[in-house]
Amino acid sequence: MTDMLVSPAFGQADLTNCERELIHLAGSVQPHGLLLVVDEPGLLIVKTSANAEALLGLADGALLGRNLKILGGNLEAQVNEMLASADLAEPCPLYCRIDRGGDECSLEFEGAVHRHPQGGLIVELELAERLHGDQSIDFDATEGLRSKLASAIKLFSGASSISALTDAVVHSLREMAGYDRVMVYKFDPDGHGEIIAEARDPSLDSLLGHHYPASDIPQRARELYLRNRVRVLVDVNYEPAPIAPAGHELDMSLCNLRSMSPLHLQYLKNMGVTATLVVSLVREGRLWGLIACHHYSPRRVSYSMRAVCGLLGEAISTRISAVENYTHAQGVILVRSLEQRLIEATSTDGDWRRALFSSPRTLLQPLDASGAALFFEGDVLSVGEVPSTPQLRQLLEWVITQTQGSMFSSVSISRDNPALSSLSPTASGVLAIELSTSRPDYLMWFRREQLSEVTWAGDPTKIEIDNDPLNLSPRRSFVAWSQIVRGSASPWTNAEMSLARAIGTTLIDIILQIQAVRLLIAQHQLNLVRVTVENSKEPVVVADSQSRILLSNEIFSKQLNVPISQFATLDDLAGAFTDPAQARAMLTTLREQHLPWRGELSFASNNAPPVPIGLRADIVSGSQGTILGFILIFTDLSDSKRADAARRHLEDALHEVDRLGSGAESDVQSTDNVIGAIVTNTRLAALDISGGSGGPAMAPLIEELETATRRATDIYVRLRAYLRNRG
Repeated sequence: MTDMLVSPAFGQADLTNCERELIHLAGSVQPHGLLLVVDEPGLLIVKTSANAEALLGLADGALLGRNLKILGGNLEAQVNEMLASADLAEPCPLYCRIDRGGDECSLEFEGAVHRHPQGGLIVELELAERLHGDQSIDFDATEGLRSKLASAIKLFSGASSISALTDAVVHSLREMAGYDRVMVYKFDPDGHGEIIAEARDPSLDSLLGHHYPASDIPQRARELYLRNRVRVLVDVNYEPAPIAPAGHELDMSLCNLRSMSPLHLQYLKNMGVTATLVVSLVREGRLWGLIACHHYSPRRVSYSMRAVCGLLGEAISTRISAVENYTHAQGVILVRSLEQRLIEATSTDGDWRRALFSSPRTLLQPLDASGAALFFEGDVLSVGEVPSTPQLRQLLEWVITQTQGSMFSSVSISRDNPALSSLSPTASGVLAIELSTSRPDYLMWFRREQLSEVTWAGDPTKIEIDNDPLNLSPRRSFVAWSQIVRGSASPWTNAEMSLARAIGTTLIDIILQIQAVRLLIAQHQLNLVRVTVENSKEPVVVADSQSRILLSNEIFSKQLNVPISQFATLDDLAGAFTDPAQARAMLTTLREQHLPWRGELSFASNNAPPVPIGLRADIVSGSQGTILGFILIFTDLSDSKRADAARRHLEDALHEVDRLGSGAESDVQSTDNVIGAIVTNTRLAALDISGGSGGPAMAPLIEELETATRRATDIYVRLRAYLRNRG
């Protein structure tokens, strides 16, 4: 099959292959703006959109092969200045004057310039008409713009939930941008979308709560939303202006004026929408959702407003990350409390399982579960509403075959395994954590079947495709269509699955300690216990009362890059630390003072940088108070150290951002409140993210936070310079 058949060219897709349409190779622009492709270094125009005469009064083709000077005004000077000061990897704002052909007057244009990946510059120009009313929105007062921006960012920073945040977003953006309807559209794990917040003209019907199938936004479009995070459609009924000469395809991924797919335009016409503005919301490099603005008459949007939307999109994405991570942070606190309770129960009566189930609310409520079951060493313990024991064992046998990466989740057991459909009333949803790699030990949470009514924008089950690619059935109809969903539970959220993993990790640690105690008390069970300890997921060393090393696991040598075989005693092991004196002081605390030790050390691993570790060293006492031995459990702190470094780097970056708003630039007479709002928003987000200290994803979150802050600041600095130059 040829590539053409696999990926249809722009405008040649139908409903069967629109997922692969080459929408970035549109070959035309929306006619309210002009696109030029300029060759470097001579700034010769090699391509132009076919609306030069309408916008500039120049005959078609009169620009090709000519220098930018032909346009008069200061366009050439502006472009040369940009080439000297920016790499133009992303669109850089432009404001210039151009002489209209045949007239003695000049026109003001705004737009952007960026460098094409294969060479050459793409220059986009739009008439900078100060249109108002139903046609355009523009901020002429610099201080007014800054004030609105600062107020919006402060409002977002104070939101403590996704619901409160998105509600603030739609109302703030509708007030600033003036669209008839502003929505936040969130994607679920399957790619379907739901409108979770809405601000609208009172005359319009509400779309809040409506669901849209994943097919409404093809994958290529989602990829472009990640690259070009603000997209504007001025008039759905426009006639595209083709780019000439045709031939070599132009990648228009970053072009503001790029034509939209005919399928998408027909989709909007079917909805009755005339103009749109879409802002991407990105979390951890993935498309979390969209801010979708709809208008029911043509509407132009100035560069200033697009920049505002881009900046707010970054600020909102930062806050989403912080709010969602705060849930994880609260889960960490809960897990630590649970861990302490299990440790206390183990030390008093040796049965952590009883403590785990002694307070059902503590185990069930954080995951919003209706029941739970523990499968451990062949026994089954349960709490809440659960299937019968034979049904639980049948479920376990199936889950073992499905588990990948130590976790399994399902929201519909009857759909995933019809043979288990009888479990739906009490266990339609299942979340399972593997506790051992050597035995079928699992902790499972259950959710009962939840009958739910899902409202779709049109019946997604009616798919009719004929020879006309613009017959978008069922998307011709957007009348609310409700569907009763049976045999399913409410979905497990990412935060809930993260919390389940944390609880599982705690239980694995507890189990590891208990098995190590058994090793020291009952030597005849050594072989059985050795399997569990050696296959544990945390580095551990067990020594007898004379500090002779009896056992370690393979993960110790693998993670810490220190072969344990070269050490016979704990004293030998102490010499492998970068600070042997500190390690020997720790051993003194254990052996002579008979006290447990907690702290941080660092391994001088072979031919590699030192490995920072957290060490938990415990004493195992016999019934007569004698010392049976010692258990040392190691935790690699590399990720947490990286997170600390990321936090320091973020603070340095915030100081740099602060200096941008300190009044050093001539157009700023006092502290810039937008810069201050950006810094405050970032610091609040960093505090919420840091609340989950110890999570393996902490450093990437902080690094992403810094990137988003720099991106938002860069957008604002460009905007500020643009507004200053515009006068």
